[in-house]
Amino acid sequence: MAQIGKTLLDSGWLAARSTEVNDDGEKLTTTNPPSLGPKSPWMEAAVPGTVLGTLLKNKSIPDPFYGLENETITDIADSGRDYYTFWFSTQFNCKRVRARAVVESICDNPSRSLGTRSDPCRTLTLILGDQLVAACLMGELLKGELLNQYVHLNFRAINYSAEVYVNGHEIVLPKGMFRRHTLDVTDILRPDSDNLLAVIVHPPDHPGTIPPQGGQGGDHEIGKDVAAQYVEGWDWICPIRDRNTGIWDEVSISVTGPVRIIDPHLVSTFYDDYERACLHVTAELENKSTWSADCSVNIQVTAEFENGVCLVEHLHTENVLIPARGHIHHTFKPLYLYKPELWWPNGMGKQNLYDVLITVAVKEYGESDSWMQPFGFRKIESVIDSATGGRLFKVNGEPIFIRGGNWILSDGLLRLSKERYRTDIKFHADMNMNMIRCWGGGLAERPEFYHFCDVYGLLVWQEFWITGDVDGRGDPVSNPNGPLDHDLFLLCARDTVKLLRNHPSLALWVGGNEQVPPEDINEALKQDLRLHPYFTTQLLPDEDSDPSVYLDGTRVYIQGSMWDGFADGKGNFTDGPYKIQYPEDFFKDTYYEYGFNPEVGSVGMPVADTIRATMPPEGWEIPLFKKVSDGFVEEVPNRMWDYHKYIPYSEPGKVHDQILMYGTPENLDDFCLKAQLVNYIQYRALFEGWSSQMWTKYTGVLIWKNQNPWTGLRGQFYDHLLDQTASFYGCRSAAEPVHVQLNLASNFVEVVNTTPKELSDVEIEASVWDLDGNCPYSEVFNKVYAPPKIAVKISEFKYPKSENAKPVYFLLLKLYHASDKTVISRNFYWLHLPGKDYTLLETYRKKQIPLKITCNAVNVGTEYELEINVHNTSRADVAKNARDGGLLQKLFSRLGGTEDSNFKVVEMEGTHPGVAFFLRFSVHNAESEKQDTRILPVHYSDNYFSLVPGESMSFKISFAAPTGMKKPPRVVLRGWNCPDGFTVFG
Repeated sequence: MAQIGKTLLDSGWLAARSTEVNDDGEKLTTTNPPSLGPKSPWMEAAVPGTVLGTLLKNKSIPDPFYGLENETITDIADSGRDYYTFWFSTQFNCKRVRARAVVESICDNPSRSLGTRSDPCRTLTLILGDQLVAACLMGELLKGELLNQYVHLNFRAINYSAEVYVNGHEIVLPKGMFRRHTLDVTDILRPDSDNLLAVIVHPPDHPGTIPPQGGQGGDHEIGKDVAAQYVEGWDWICPIRDRNTGIWDEVSISVTGPVRIIDPHLVSTFYDDYERACLHVTAELENKSTWSADCSVNIQVTAEFENGVCLVEHLHTENVLIPARGHIHHTFKPLYLYKPELWWPNGMGKQNLYDVLITVAVKEYGESDSWMQPFGFRKIESVIDSATGGRLFKVNGEPIFIRGGNWILSDGLLRLSKERYRTDIKFHADMNMNMIRCWGGGLAERPEFYHFCDVYGLLVWQEFWITGDVDGRGDPVSNPNGPLDHDLFLLCARDTVKLLRNHPSLALWVGGNEQVPPEDINEALKQDLRLHPYFTTQLLPDEDSDPSVYLDGTRVYIQGSMWDGFADGKGNFTDGPYKIQYPEDFFKDTYYEYGFNPEVGSVGMPVADTIRATMPPEGWEIPLFKKVSDGFVEEVPNRMWDYHKYIPYSEPGKVHDQILMYGTPENLDDFCLKAQLVNYIQYRALFEGWSSQMWTKYTGVLIWKNQNPWTGLRGQFYDHLLDQTASFYGCRSAAEPVHVQLNLASNFVEVVNTTPKELSDVEIEASVWDLDGNCPYSEVFNKVYAPPKIAVKISEFKYPKSENAKPVYFLLLKLYHASDKTVISRNFYWLHLPGKDYTLLETYRKKQIPLKITCNAVNVGTEYELEINVHNTSRADVAKNARDGGLLQKLFSRLGGTEDSNFKVVEMEGTHPGVAFFLRFSVHNAESEKQDTRILPVHYSDNYFSLVPGESMSFKISFAAPTGMKKPPRVVLRGWNCPDGFTVFG
């Protein structure tokens, strides 16, 4: 008998273009199964994945994300849909025993079964149950009822429609990119041999054409279907030639007994100020058999502690009778928990998760099905804030200031994986973000995405598949009534809700991007996703239905991304801007008028290694700097940069070129390094500017956008190869829960406290360092008090107004506990006086700053964890400038001593005192012969950092080395003062 459970079909797939296959699905799954060969059209397939992903895997097309190669790949608009209509085929085994065979075997040879039992009917009863035995003996057994086991073939998503063949039998799958398909294949499987599966997948019905000028969503034809709209290209991505055709999400076989569990809904409610919690559960139960099923349905709630110990918090059983071939929705009695460990967003607390296990056992059969879901006890509320007009979110009763960003999808060819999702989401948590917006032109994200958002504490704004550009507000105006099939859209929306609703990270549903859905869809979604009364009145009256019977009922539905507390709240185009800004402008009261900006974007140049890895040499040319009127400069990028959607670091008439502030770049390395300086300042200032007016003017901001699903050159904190830009760490600094910052508009030092705890008995030290390594200014602000959830103005930073202020200088701010000098927040700035620039930093490159690095590495298999301490050993006369008792004096008094003998020590010689400026770690494969030797991804506790004389910082670095490496990886430290870098490990 096959084991109850799910088996993924994620290997052994073959694929072929449908026009090159002569056999139909019946023959492919009976007499002529596909095989590889020199003359065969079949190739190894990427499943889950897309047609383009399969072609790329077999090197049948060039990499569409490299250089201009995408221009050489045939677009579906030119080839027609048949060109990207593909067969996908595999084999699988599901051994089961036929019930009739059991009957005949036991009746003929009773001594062969169950030892010495001689009563064949009794033996059958024990194995099959009374009713099945009766059916067998009376000749009423339905074809294929096998020990009362049932097998379903599951497709979690296909784009766009398909016909499925199993062992010669055809099943037509309906259209829609965002719907699950569950097929009962019990009666057509071969119980004792391999089963043949073939799927012919058709592209979207309206793939559209790409206008010569490009545009947002091409010619918008894709909007007629219920599919991802970015595939026709946008101002941040090239067109996807196959429009993501394929079996793009997981395929599985599930085996159950007579009763299976479908889409349970878990809801938590709270009482007594979150001292008590109640778990509400409703599940659909389907009886596949031809007799009534007497069931025991069990719920187990388990907590796992950090030491690996598990504790069963709750165990509950209910008896249910399900009629033959029947479906029921069963609501359990509420389960009460005392003082549950709550789930909190990133920066507010721990992401505590319980395992909720539901099992169903059928009398005289045994376990029939099981379902498990990690679940976080939390309550999310959202209203329009009366003070700011922005949308306000509360989690477990605590207001949360939203600092997050927009997400399209992980990869434009839908090469999705748990490993990639884990890295993506951890990167967001490492940046101290607390919300990700899944933009409406992209995907309904996958459960694995949500799982890691649950684990790392990222709230998710999930949009449905409507965009203003494609659905009624674009140029040209098209699809004013949205997709052609409104019923299909709603079916996909409801199925998506069922797929994702149990994740604590899911914070809200939104109807569309910069647009609302058509009226009938919008009204249906408002009704379907209405809140249960408990989530509006804070009470759970006895007469109200259990909240778990709702489709969702626990989180708000907002009709569009610029409505009801977002942007101007009325749907006018009041998000953005999307280009380079002066850093000080983010702090000005006039910068943005409304309380919550769902999109504000800027530049996103990666490091030079990424440019070389993703473009041929002709793409390594840096932009021309063309002088225009009023002293502004226009950047003219090369054709490849333009194709990859480069955003310039200047906006003539508004913003002077921010890279030229550091001097004219000489080459690609110089350009990209200076771009990182701008990136860091730009995005740190963006978040700091919003945080400066937290709750007084703003309730949140989302950056457009966090990453690119391809090798784009705009709006990203890390590139498609998973290397972080400096903006990643500027954001990480600015969005820390407690943060000391300089208001670049007012020149006041501020403390931002987003936590629910007050800060008292803390101090701030502000120290200025010049390019000669001296500290001409240092001031300690004593008795600083920061109430919870507020930004506090501390004091004016007066150095720029001093008589001998240097034109370029460094500022180090440290917020620390007065009692033990433990640093709470550290923030390092490079600044210039009004009317000046940073060109003096060019000569500062020649300074050789001495550094001492200690490194301890732990290696298990391919996994590495490094702890590295970097110490600027240069000295400067700071005592005469620092106040008595200042942090700098205490810092110098603590330096020195001996390192642990297990630490590797590396010293970089230098004779100049001063700031070790803009240092950056990278990890490399010492054996690689490729031009790009980087090992990616790597998680750094911090990077792109600077150290003042005498200062040291510790870092944690973790990564997985490529399998088969014999030499240890090499960790390199580079900086403004050491551009060639030196090895600190390996």
